[in-house]
Amino acid sequence: MSNQELSIVSCDDAEPCASAVMREPLTAEQATELAKVFKAIGEPVRLRLLSLIASHAGGEACVCDLTDAFELSGPTISHHLKVLREAGIVEGDRRGTWIYYRVRPETLRLLSDSLAPATGAVVTA
Repeated sequence: MSNQELSIVSCDDAEPCASAVMREPLTAEQATELAKVFKAIGEPVRLRLLSLIASHAGGEACVCDLTDAFELSGPTISHHLKVLREAGIVEGDRRGTWIYYRVRPETLRLLSDSLAPATGAVVTA
């Protein structure tokens, strides 16, 4: 996912944050790219992995710390982490034989910003 596509849904410091969806319709390409990120976190194991990584001490977690939290094989956990990585939600660094993952806050901010109501918008239940 390119930064150019994602920057369209980010908030500008100079103006109040308004949802990209509420400011103007997404292009087909923007919707496709944003949907990839939502799809990646729309799976319970991946959402839990994201939560485990984000809440881990120091903001990063070794894959060895993540596998014990699931009754899944190592390759299955690796697949889910790969999906999160390819969607731009997490990034990782190899240190010896282990990979340490951390959340990319800019991606989560863009997801949040894309759905946040415009300033002054009326939200009804």
